[in-house]
Amino acid sequence: MDGSGEPSQDFRSDTMDKKKLEGFKKRLETRQQELRRTVSRTQADGRSADEDTAQDIADRAASSYTKEFLFSQSNNERQLLQMVDKALARIREGSFGECIHCGTEINAKRLEAVPWTRHCIECQEKLEQGLLEETSH
Repeated sequence: MDGSGEPSQDFRSDTMDKKKLEGFKKRLETRQQELRRTVSRTQADGRSADEDTAQDIADRAASSYTKEFLFSQSNNERQLLQMVDKALARIREGSFGECIHCGTEINAKRLEAVPWTRHCIECQEKLEQGLLEETSH
């Protein structure tokens, strides 16, 4: 207990209450399902763009651009899906909400905005500036 009669929040495993954690879990699972559907649909669209028998060079160029666009979109969605999967794994392991680099608690507003984030804001900035090694956690 601290001076206010409230239990102190010194124990890390209970810093995020179960209700909040369950809310993040539901959001992440919903996002995971959406991404899986989108990735599957994008892959199917890419295959059908392949099947289009383009006659002239302009049609082939347009088809090639479409495939390239679908591939990059699909790649981004696959990366995001991987991040969502890892966030769900961290919930199961009990480490969700902790920076994977320095171990500090990630700001609640940051988690609300990007629940699959793996880094606190300071480590994310270092990562973006190339001052931090990317890890596969």
